[in-house]
Amino acid sequence: MLGPVENRSVSPVFVGRQSELGTLNDALARAGAGEPQALLLGGEAGVGKTRLIEEFAAAATRRAAVVALGGCVEIGADGLPFAPFSTALRALRRALPGEFDAAAAGQEEELARLLPELGGEPAAAARGAGRHDEEGMARLFELTARLLERVAAGHTVVLVLEDLHWADASTRHLLAFLLRTLRTGRLLVLASYRSDDIHRRHPLRPLLAELDRLRTIHRIELARFTRQEVARQIAGILAAEPDPAQIDQIFERSDGNAFFVEELASCTGTDCPDLSDSLRDLLLVRVETLPETAQRVVRIAAEGGSTVEYRLLAAVARLAEDDLIEALRAAVNASVLTPAPSGDGYRFRHALVREAVSDDLLPGERSRLDRRYAEALEADPTLVPADQRVTRLASYWYHAHDPAKALPAVLDASVAARSRHAYSEQLRLLERAMELWDAAPEEVRARLRAADYVEAYLACGSDGAPVPLRYLDLLAEAAVAGRLCGERERAMKLAKRALRLLDEEHDPLRAAWFWVQRSRLVQQRSHGDGWRELATAQDLVRGLPPSEVHAEVLAHVANWSMVHIPGPEAVSAAERAVEYARMVGAREIEMNARLTLGGLMVDAGHVEAGLAEMHEVNRRTVADGISAVAGRSYINLPSELEAVGRSREAVPLLEEGLAYTRGHGLLDHEAWVWGNLAESLSSLGRWDEAAEAVARSERIGQSAKPGAFHARNRAELALARGDLPEAARQLALALDTYGKYDNAPQHSIPLARLAIAVAAGEGRLSDARAALDRVLESGFPPGTHRYGWPVLLTAAAMEAGAADPSAADPERAAVLERVRRAARTLPTVVPLWRAYESWVRAELLRAEGRDRPEEWTGVVAAFETLERPYDLARVRYRLAASLLADEDGDQRARATELLRLTHAVAEHLHARPLADSATRLARRGRLTLTTAPDRRAADADPAESLGLTRREHDVLRLVAQGRTNRQIAEELFISPKTASVHVSNILAKLDVSGRGEAAAVAHRLELFAHDTLSAPAVG
Repeated sequence: MLGPVENRSVSPVFVGRQSELGTLNDALARAGAGEPQALLLGGEAGVGKTRLIEEFAAAATRRAAVVALGGCVEIGADGLPFAPFSTALRALRRALPGEFDAAAAGQEEELARLLPELGGEPAAAARGAGRHDEEGMARLFELTARLLERVAAGHTVVLVLEDLHWADASTRHLLAFLLRTLRTGRLLVLASYRSDDIHRRHPLRPLLAELDRLRTIHRIELARFTRQEVARQIAGILAAEPDPAQIDQIFERSDGNAFFVEELASCTGTDCPDLSDSLRDLLLVRVETLPETAQRVVRIAAEGGSTVEYRLLAAVARLAEDDLIEALRAAVNASVLTPAPSGDGYRFRHALVREAVSDDLLPGERSRLDRRYAEALEADPTLVPADQRVTRLASYWYHAHDPAKALPAVLDASVAARSRHAYSEQLRLLERAMELWDAAPEEVRARLRAADYVEAYLACGSDGAPVPLRYLDLLAEAAVAGRLCGERERAMKLAKRALRLLDEEHDPLRAAWFWVQRSRLVQQRSHGDGWRELATAQDLVRGLPPSEVHAEVLAHVANWSMVHIPGPEAVSAAERAVEYARMVGAREIEMNARLTLGGLMVDAGHVEAGLAEMHEVNRRTVADGISAVAGRSYINLPSELEAVGRSREAVPLLEEGLAYTRGHGLLDHEAWVWGNLAESLSSLGRWDEAAEAVARSERIGQSAKPGAFHARNRAELALARGDLPEAARQLALALDTYGKYDNAPQHSIPLARLAIAVAAGEGRLSDARAALDRVLESGFPPGTHRYGWPVLLTAAAMEAGAADPSAADPERAAVLERVRRAARTLPTVVPLWRAYESWVRAELLRAEGRDRPEEWTGVVAAFETLERPYDLARVRYRLAASLLADEDGDQRARATELLRLTHAVAEHLHARPLADSATRLARRGRLTLTTAPDRRAADADPAESLGLTRREHDVLRLVAQGRTNRQIAEELFISPKTASVHVSNILAKLDVSGRGEAAAVAHRLELFAHDTLSAPAVG
C-alpha cells in the first residue's frame, strides 16, 4: 500500500459555505442537547458536498462527537443492500465498542443482517432462518433505530450517509423509517445526494418528496461558487494570487463548479493539453497524462466499483507488484485515485472521473474486465468483505454476459438479500435470474435445487427428494419479495404470469398458492375484498390430501370469514385448518388458525372456552418465538376481552403487547395494539390516556387500516366530548381510508353508528334514519353483536330525543319497531350485552313516552356491576330525569345524588354534552349539584368523614391521578395485590363502581385541591 502522497489540486483553504456550515453546527448543538436532527445535503456533482461534510465532521470531532460515515456503494449499475448503514455502524462500533455491544445486546442475530460480525455470516443463516413477512424489514428497521438511540443516549453521534443517488431501495426505506421515527438521543443524521442525477423517474425522487413533508428535516442545497469564491479556491490550489484573466477564464468555463475549478486550475501549465468543450474530455485530461500502465490500472479500477480492494485489483491487473504500485502511485499523485478510508483499497477521488473512465471503455473491454473480476473473486473469495462477496460476484458475472455463470451467482445473491430483509434487492435479482433463465444452458439449470434458493413455495416438493428449481419457483419467490417490499403492482403481475403458465399444466396446489397471493395483494392494494381469489384457491384444494398449502388456504379462508362473514362456515374452515396444519407439522399455520378459531368461539357465545384457546396461543407463540402470530394474538385477544366487557383484563395484556410488538419491530401490529388500548381505556373512563394512545398510534403504523381505526377512536372521543365538527371530520377520514372495497362488519358497523350519531347531532334526522336503514338491511352477522348493540342504542336514543314522543310520527314508530326486531336477534350471554339490552329497551320506551323509573333503575343496576363510568353516568342521568318526571312520588333527593354523580364524572371526562345536560336538568328541577360545607366538619379531614384510612387516602390520591395498581404499589412501597385491596375498599366506602367514579368523587369533594390531577402518559 502507498503512504501519504501530495495532492496539490485540492485547495487547503476551505472556501465559502459559512452559512451551510453554520446550519450544520447549529444542528449539532441541538443534537448534543438531546434533540435528534436530520439534514439532507443536495448539490450537483462536483459542487463541494464531500468537502463540506469533511469540514463539518472535523469540527464535530473537535466537539467530542462521534462521526460514523458510510457511503452508498456502486458496483457497475448495482448498489449493495444497506451498504452505507453497514459501513457507518461498523465505524460506530469501532469508536464505541462497549456502548454499541450493550445497545445491541439480545438482538445480535437480527442486527447481523446489517452488520454481519455481530452474529456470524448472514448467508449461513439465509436458508430457512428468520421470518420473512410484511414486517420483517420493519422489524430490522425498528431495531436499528433503537440501537442508534441507545448508543446516542450517552454520546453525540453524527451519522453521515453519502451518495444517496446510488442508494439501493432497502437503504432508502431504512433512511425514511429512521428520519420518521427518531424521537430521542443525541443523534444527527446527515445524508447527501447528487441533485443533477435526480431525474423525474429516479427512485430517490419520491423519497425526497416524502421527506420534504416532514417538518423535522432540514434540507440544504449547495449552490455553485461565485467569482470571488472561485478566486479564493484557485489561490489556495496555486498557493499564489491568480491572474484576473485566469480567474475569469476558469470561472466562465467551470461555471462555479468546485471540482471543475480544480481540474481547470491544475491544467494551467504549459504541459497541459488543449481542452475541448466536452465535459468528458475535461474529466479525462488527468487520466490521459498518466503512463500507459497507470491508465490501464485506472480503467480496471473504474469497472470494479466505487471502491476496489488492493488484492482484488492486483489479481485482475496481473501486473508485477512493483509495476502495480508504481502505476497506483502515479494515479494517486495525479489526483485520479485516492486510498480508500478503510485503508485496504482505492477509489476515485471524484465519482465524475470514474464515470468518465467507465464510459470510455469499449463494450468488449468492459465485459472482459467483469469476467476477470468474477474469476479472481471465485478463485479467492477473501479478496472482498464477506458481506459483499455474493452480491459483487453476481454483478461481475452478469455484466460479463455469461448466463451459465451469472444465473447461479445471481440466485445466491438473491438469497443473501432475502436473509438481510433487503426484499427490493431480492426482487431485482430474481427478475435478473428470470431474464437469464432461458439463456443459461440446460445442464446448468438442471443442477439448481429449489431448496437452495426458495422459501415461499418449498412446501410443494415431493417427499424429501431433491426438487429441481423451476421458473415457477422464481416467480413465486419474486411475487412474495414484491409484496414484502411494497412493490405490489409488480408482485401482482408476477402472480398473474405464473397463473397463465399454470393453465398449461395440472398443479392445483401451486395454483391455489398463487391465488392466495393474489387475494392478499388485492386486499393490500384496496382493489377488492380478496374473496373471489380465496374462493378460487379453496376450490382448487377441495378434495386433495392434507398439505401445508391446503392448511394455509383454509387458514386464510377462516380469517377472512371471521372478519367479513363470521359464522358456522368460518368455524368449520378454522377447525379444518388446525387439523390439516397439525397433520403436516405446519406449526405457525396451526397457531394462526387456532387464534382465529378462539375468536370465533367467543363470538359464537362460547366465551370462556374461546378466551382460553386464545390465551394458550398467545403463551405458546411467545414462548416459541412465532412473532407474527404472537403479535396478532396481542391484538385479537384483548379485542375479544373488550367485546365481552372485560376491559380491565385487556389493558395489562395490551401494555404487554406494546412491549412485545415494539421489541420485535411489528409496526402495524403495534399500531393496532395502541388502537385497542385506546378503546379499552375509553371504556374504563381513562379518556385522556386514550387520547394519548391514539396519538401514539398515529406515529407507528405503516398500512392504512390501523389509521382508519385510530380515526374512528378519535371520532368517538370527539362525539362524547361534544365536538361534532371534529367527529364528522374523523368519520370522513375513516370512511375514506377503509375505501369502498372494505365492507368488513367490524369496520362498517361502528362507522355506521358514528354516522347516525353525527347526523342526529347535526339535526339531520332523515339522514340518520337512512344510515340506520342501511345498517339494519345488512344485518348483524354472528360475532358482530359488540358493534350491533351500540348502533341500536344510538338509534333508540335518537328517536327518543328527536321530538315530542306524544306527537304522531308514523316513521318513528316504524324505526322503533325495526330496532326492536333487530334487538331480538342479538345475543345477551355476557353481562355487558345484557346491560345494553336493558338500556335499548328503556330508550325505546322513552321514545314512546312509556319509560318509568323502574326500567331505568334496572339499567343502572346492570351498569353498576361493570367498569364503564361514562355509560353508568349516562344511565344515571336518565334515571334522574325519570324520577323527576314521575308524579307518583317525591324522589328529589335520589335524583339530586344521581345528577351529582353524573355531573362529577362528566366533568372529570370533559364530556361536555352530558355535563351540560345534567346542569340543565338540575336547574329545571331546582336541584343543587354542590353540597354546602358543614361548619362543624370544616376543619376535619374530608377523607375521615368518608371513613377512609390514611393509607386509603394516599391510594385514592394516586387513583385520582390515573395511576394503575402497579404504579400505586411502586410509589407507596407496597405490593400490587395490597394496592388492589385498598382500591376495592375505597370503591366500597365511596359507593362507586369504578376508578373513574372514585376520581370524580375526589374531584367533586376537593379532597386533593392542592394536587394537580393529571393522567400519566401511556407506554
